[in-house]
Amino acid sequence: MNSPRIALIHATPLAIEPVNAVFLCEWPDAQCVNLLEDSLTTDLQRLGMGPAIMGRMMDLASYQHRQGADAILFTCSAFGPAIDAVKAALPIPVLKPNEAMFDEALAMANARGPESCLGLLTTFEPSSVSMREELQTAIAERGLTFTVAGACAQGAMGHLLAGDAPTHDRLILDAAAQLPDCAVYLLGQFSMARAQAQVAQQVGRPVLTSPGSAVSALRRQLPTTRTPHA
Repeated sequence: MNSPRIALIHATPLAIEPVNAVFLCEWPDAQCVNLLEDSLTTDLQRLGMGPAIMGRMMDLASYQHRQGADAILFTCSAFGPAIDAVKAALPIPVLKPNEAMFDEALAMANARGPESCLGLLTTFEPSSVSMREELQTAIAERGLTFTVAGACAQGAMGHLLAGDAPTHDRLILDAAAQLPDCAVYLLGQFSMARAQAQVAQQVGRPVLTSPGSAVSALRRQLPTTRTPHA
């Protein structure tokens, strides 16, 4: 018997370390397989979410499924419609980067009351709109009345790519300061997880990260062991 094989599909190298660190800490028995296609982000900005991008995301996921993945976790939040198509096509669990975090945040906010506000922080502008739409859709589907306040830490991702992590974190804190008091704050990009403690100290509220919530959700969905694929 083998541990579950989890395919992690990345569009930026910045997402690899944060999610693998959570797996190592929270679920070390999982077999993580990392697949990076780092042209997707720039191509999405150039081409938009059309057939070309949708097809490439399906190809990446289908490849991982053929290689024996028991579940797939996408780590870039800008590809929601493409991931929805993958979820519908494959017979294994497929998780969007933020859906587990959204579920957890809504449960926490619901405990605070119907007028709660959720604070959504991002560092990648193309994903900000789609993530906010996904969160508001999740709120509406549950019949809730929460508001969503969002802020993008412009330029933070570029600083992290250049190796300037302190400036990346400072820009996230600056963005968090723009938001009203919220019941819970959400760090939208996987690469933002490193700033969780700093944001929590500043806002004095719970702060969730995409990789933390996603790993917990997958562990609940999958058994500890599996029978190897033939």
